[in-house]
Amino acid sequence: MAAPWLSGGLPFAVLFLANGGSLLPVSWRNSQDLWIGVPRRGGKIICRKGTKLSERSGTPADDPFRGRHPTSHERVSGLPWDASYHDGPAPWDIGLPQPAIVRLASEGGFAGAVLDAGCGTGENALHVASLGLSVLGVDVAETALAIAREKADDRGIEVEFAAADAFHLQRLGRMFKTVLDCGLFHTFDGDERPGYVASLASVTEHDGTLYVLCFSDDGPDTGPHPISQEELRAAFNPSNGWNVAAIEPDRIQTRYHHDGAPAWFATIKRI
Repeated sequence: MAAPWLSGGLPFAVLFLANGGSLLPVSWRNSQDLWIGVPRRGGKIICRKGTKLSERSGTPADDPFRGRHPTSHERVSGLPWDASYHDGPAPWDIGLPQPAIVRLASEGGFAGAVLDAGCGTGENALHVASLGLSVLGVDVAETALAIAREKADDRGIEVEFAAADAFHLQRLGRMFKTVLDCGLFHTFDGDERPGYVASLASVTEHDGTLYVLCFSDDGPDTGPHPISQEELRAAFNPSNGWNVAAIEPDRIQTRYHHDGAPAWFATIKRI
């Protein structure tokens, strides 16, 4: 599961905010900047040791984005999503499938060929594939994909994992009856969402189903970039080939929420 949290793997409990050249301990819940791993000094991004930013582009000089356009999260943090997996589990990587996905699978919510967009280290994709379904998990983080493939081998589960840009899913050359977005949609800014939604439409069969599990704006202790129901309905509407069938309150489990963060679970049909 991808999310707009800390890149670089530093423990949230010991995060520090750069302020006027001094480091002050802060609560990870109190700063949206810290959720996305962007401590700042004088308005400039501070990167991990060993990462150089291009003066002209603000991105690492060796282009870890592999030629693709960095997402808003990556532009702000100055680091690719892959960096989130370099120093231990990412904050959203709980080592298990999300309970909401397990529940959905037990209710028969997955059918036909399944795409997991932003699969991370693969727990959701692996769970669905273990039920006998054909599953492809995609992500831009090669480190996460390597971990996912190792899990599949260790567990003897038949599943595919591939590197893919979420904004160009048509390049997969395949269509899917069921598509899962667990923690990806909420990482994109408003101006990125139309392109992402169109990308999803390009690989979702007509009358197919998209499930979106994202941080909610309803309730205390919300995750970063919480999404409203109105934003979901605006992004997925009949004019761009979608119909929101249901949006229900749920939880997203993280490594730093005792009982998960407030979430929306949306069921969206391709029309």
